[in-house]
Amino acid sequence: ATVSEPAQKCCAENIQPFLTSILEELMGPVSSGFAEVRSLFDKEVNEMIQDFQKTNDTTKLKESVDQLVNLPFNSVKMEPCYLKVNLLQELLQDLKSRFKVYHIDFVIQRTQNFMQELMENAVYTFEQLFSPGHQADSVKVASTMEKVKLRVLK
Repeated sequence: ATVSEPAQKCCAENIQPFLTSILEELMGPVSSGFAEVRSLFDKEVNEMIQDFQKTNDTTKLKESVDQLVNLPFNSVKMEPCYLKVNLLQELLQDLKSRFKVYHIDFVIQRTQNFMQELMENAVYTFEQLFSPGHQADSVKVASTMEKVKLRVLK
């Protein structure tokens, strides 16, 4: 009871007025990173569609889908996504001094983990919805992949 009122007053005066602007500032790099994950998934599936349209090879398509499953663990391809979030390092330095925010690296690492998890979920969903072995008509395969991609991105 003795601490509650001063703590609420301190929070209301020194933290609450800044929360909206802090969240907006932090969401820029986070949103940018997640948009990059979405863009990477879109690009990879588009390449698969184009390759299939050129070759009409269902065996190669199956290999491409199998490679897509490894995308979340491909550090080279995921790196641009992770770099977007590294901007948090600078933003959080200011918060560290103003609000005693520590463990900046942990915040960045957790955000990057969520990005990898999002990519895992997107790839898994694509794989579950699109099964090249069950496609009887190879003409419709590219169209089906496009529809599945759009469904996953939605």
